[in-house]
Amino acid sequence: MNNRIAQALNKLFDRHRIVFWYDAKQELRDDFEALQLPGVEKLELINHEYGIKYRLLREQPEQKFLLYREGPQPADLDNWLLDVQLAHGEFRTDQVAIWLSELELGLEFTDVVQPHGEFFQAIKRKDALKKLLKADDTAGQIRLKMLAVCTGSEPRMDAVVENLLQELADGRDEKVRLIGRCSLDGFLWEQMTRLYGYKSEEPGIRDFAIELFKSCYAMGTDGQVKLTGDALVFLKRWKDSRLFEGGFETLSGECAEILGIEQDLAKRDFRDLIELDYFRLIDQKIISDLVRAVATRTVSSGDVAIWVRQRRAGHWYREYRHLYEAVDHAAQFIHALGEAQLAMDSLAEGVQRYCRFWYLIDQLYRKFTYHVRMSGQASLMGSLTEQIENLYTNNFLLKLGDRFQTFVDAASKWEAFPVRKQKDFFEHWVRPFLRKDNKVCVIISDAMRYEIGDELLSLIRQEDRYSAELEPALSMLPSYTQLGMAALLPNKALEIADNETGTVLVDGQSSQGTINRTKILQAALNSRGEAITAEEFMQLERDGSRELLKNNDVLYIYHNRIDHTGDKMHSEGQAFEAAEETLGDIVRLVKKLTAANANNILVTADHGFIYQHRPLDESDFASVEVKGEVILYRDRRFVLGKGLAESPSLHSFSSEQLGLCGEVEVQIPKSINRLRLKGSGSRFVHGGASLQEVVIPVLKINKKRQSDVSAVEVEILRGASSVITSGQLAVTMYQAGPVTDKIQPRVLRAGIYTEGGDLISDSHDLTFDLSSDNPRERELQVRFVLTRKADEANGQEVILRLEEKHAGTSHYKEYKSLRYLMRRSFTSDFDF
Repeated sequence: MNNRIAQALNKLFDRHRIVFWYDAKQELRDDFEALQLPGVEKLELINHEYGIKYRLLREQPEQKFLLYREGPQPADLDNWLLDVQLAHGEFRTDQVAIWLSELELGLEFTDVVQPHGEFFQAIKRKDALKKLLKADDTAGQIRLKMLAVCTGSEPRMDAVVENLLQELADGRDEKVRLIGRCSLDGFLWEQMTRLYGYKSEEPGIRDFAIELFKSCYAMGTDGQVKLTGDALVFLKRWKDSRLFEGGFETLSGECAEILGIEQDLAKRDFRDLIELDYFRLIDQKIISDLVRAVATRTVSSGDVAIWVRQRRAGHWYREYRHLYEAVDHAAQFIHALGEAQLAMDSLAEGVQRYCRFWYLIDQLYRKFTYHVRMSGQASLMGSLTEQIENLYTNNFLLKLGDRFQTFVDAASKWEAFPVRKQKDFFEHWVRPFLRKDNKVCVIISDAMRYEIGDELLSLIRQEDRYSAELEPALSMLPSYTQLGMAALLPNKALEIADNETGTVLVDGQSSQGTINRTKILQAALNSRGEAITAEEFMQLERDGSRELLKNNDVLYIYHNRIDHTGDKMHSEGQAFEAAEETLGDIVRLVKKLTAANANNILVTADHGFIYQHRPLDESDFASVEVKGEVILYRDRRFVLGKGLAESPSLHSFSSEQLGLCGEVEVQIPKSINRLRLKGSGSRFVHGGASLQEVVIPVLKINKKRQSDVSAVEVEILRGASSVITSGQLAVTMYQAGPVTDKIQPRVLRAGIYTEGGDLISDSHDLTFDLSSDNPRERELQVRFVLTRKADEANGQEVILRLEEKHAGTSHYKEYKSLRYLMRRSFTSDFDF
């Protein structure tokens, strides 16, 4: 004890020459007598105050004195030394005084410490508080810091509340009980009233949570609001917090039930809810209404796209992403099919129109089906899925297949000039690089049909410094793997082997497997060509891949995910997942190739495919039995043999008509019909002559030296007035041009700040990714809610700031700003 008294006194003597010590409980005389303070004279006050006063002020005006009195301080009227005492220091040895001196706080803070004894009993709490204290703290700031210590949070009211709400969500109450024990609860609820307008007969953290959700939901609808705009700002911040979002979700669910949100949503129009995301139920309501609206065609695909885009910024979007995407793709699909004119005048025109327009319907069907599968919500999507399946099969696949078939039937030769034939691939696309002494890498992805190639084109172009072009080619017939793979190799003569294997010979050499394909490449390229599988290539170390490219002028890389998945009965239903994964695989392959110094890359496929997600009807199968002198090979979509019998539901070709050598004949079921085949899948098929099977992509990819990607520009449109007069501000942001592959989206954070840099509104994360050519459709309305802090800026200029993250960091830099004058009258308190 003696040591602590000496320390405390030394601190007082740093500030005062004379220190009074009243030992009110008469228990510290021994400590006084044992005390030794260098340069300080100790005197005891025993009824000779007048003499001591003369000595202090007249005889020894420089000397330091410690004046000890056993017993309490006398009443002011009886205290001869009161004037000296008031001018100098007082040393108190009661517990509160000791705490104050330990915290280096003056006696004026006695009232802050005294009522909260429990808080200071724990050394850990006291030390934690001391670390937070600043020299100019007010009583309110000290109490807030005490709350922060109790809740283990930063000394900000919103942080304290976030921690208490998290504790509530976790089903615990230690922090809130500690606040009560430390008698800080009164201060807590005062602050909740001051900041958020929260008043209650029996205040509690659960009661506050319910009122918070209730008021914020009411602000966005038409209910009764009891809290202030700051409460809405708090809720938005809490909802978007990485640390506390789990607690937000738990309490949101509990409060939704207490407040009967489900019943309330049932009577609302989903359009009025697009900006709200406080409850999971809001997303469920919007999605189920959107599904119905798209199925009944009561909304346009443009509107659906805008609504889905708005929801992307919402809290629950991640959870419902696949459902939103499925609905968006369904609306686009219905629109695209409605616009499609499925007419053609020739086989070549059919191929060209497919590459320009019709492929998109296949792409939208694939994306829709993929997202429905990934959502796992088959029953919710049931009626819409049924409708899309019917439209796709009857109004698109069948119609287009039947029309195209008439030109296939009439063709004496299999060609669609000016679209190149697959067997010319090496001479037309690979040879020009070699003539200029450039190396080239070819990626062949089994069954990557044209529409998947189109999506890959966009993904590659979005990568910085990559340019890409897409052209179509016409695959060989029958459109199956062995023939397609053979045709992509350098060749003079292609021949289907006269046996039951379906193997294809290139200039008399088998083209099965990478070893044989390497032999064919080496023969054509003076041993400077090689074939390798994508798996083998991806496993090579950097030096290994560079060495491989150095040793070869042409490298063929074989990738097989779509065909591998779709061709098996048990996995054919995952064909579209395989397509999605393929896109990622190929982007990675391309990047690994360029890292190994490849500049020129071609991506193509051996054939396409037809896929219908739902089980097929009887009518989808050709009712005919295949007959002939010799049947060598049969599949769902083609037959190889000799002396094949003619049939009205099959079309026959000679090898010569198909640009092949040899005597093998080919038969193909018409349009999109399948042949019956035991033990194989029937939904994913290829081999036939439909556009989906025979139009293949050829992508030319080139890596540039300079960056060629930029972000879209955004402007803040100045409204009619530059004065803020109410508690909210609506601002229009304008995206200067459409987003393209090379002009990429921009993500900005928007808020209103004082000159001093304090945020006085809620903060919005905005994504500008609009692709419309119509300027009106590239406007984004943002509504800012001002906080109480905005009142302090009344009469001053404030700044609406758009900020952007420094690449790869969590730091922001200013992108654009606009100044406003804050002029709010007292009526602005009634905004909500």
